[in-house]
Amino acid sequence: MVTQSKFEPMMSSTLLDAGARLTPHHYKIFSSQLQYQLVIGTVCKLQESGFYWGAISGKEANSLLSEEPVGTFLVRDSSDRRHFFALSIKTAFGPKNLRIQCDGNSFFLQADPRGSSTAPHFNCVLKLVHHYMPAKVTDGKGGMCGVYFIHTGGEKIPLELLRPLSSSMSTLQHLCRKAVNGHLDMSDKRDLLPRPVKEFLEKYDSSI
Repeated sequence: MVTQSKFEPMMSSTLLDAGARLTPHHYKIFSSQLQYQLVIGTVCKLQESGFYWGAISGKEANSLLSEEPVGTFLVRDSSDRRHFFALSIKTAFGPKNLRIQCDGNSFFLQADPRGSSTAPHFNCVLKLVHHYMPAKVTDGKGGMCGVYFIHTGGEKIPLELLRPLSSSMSTLQHLCRKAVNGHLDMSDKRDLLPRPVKEFLEKYDSSI
């Protein structure tokens, strides 16, 4: 889990309550108050996601994924103290682990060392994961665009996130929330919803 920092007294009570539930796992120092808020807010959403496995190691993640279908993935805490989170994925070449980079205000995957373009940045790990799922990269013609490749051991493996590996059973409320979030035509009707429902949807704004 992420470690609290010298910015803790400056945080809102909501973030502090979330941070108080976290067990220290590594000791990366937050670079700013903004980064602290970014990470704690992301942890809150990841804990709701059902596929966040917390402080398991890369070896444990590989073991969990070894018998799963290709494209199965999970998010965990990074074992590398320079990073907060890692993405573990079952590929056609076996389980692989990717560090999720974090600068002052966004998350991203490491840029392709053999390419000229930079990886897209996101303000939440859930948005990063969603970007690399099929619905986000299909060009509508049966092909793939914006594919991210994993370079390891001389292999060039396309990153395909197809199915999250659940760490816990989701509630019916959460499943309904994901279904609502997956309907884009709801976006212009949210203001008509009762405030408690709107707040519940905003707390987890992903369809994954």
